[in-house]
Amino acid sequence: MSMFESLGRYGAAIKKAHDRNKARRILNSLPPEIQKDIGWPVSPRSSERASLTGAIWSAAR
Repeated sequence: MSMFESLGRYGAAIKKAHDRNKARRILNSLPPEIQKDIGWPVSPRSSERASLTGAIWSAAR
């Protein structure tokens, strides 16, 4: 395997991961009703996530 084939595979893997993460971010940004309709697990909203994170970190002290 040449160096260029390895670089090509590495680049393709990075692009695939980027595309997958971009799709996940788009689906998570949809309203909860639409997420349920398409079968995507409903993600907690940022305010819920922030309060949960705050509760976890404050309890750890």
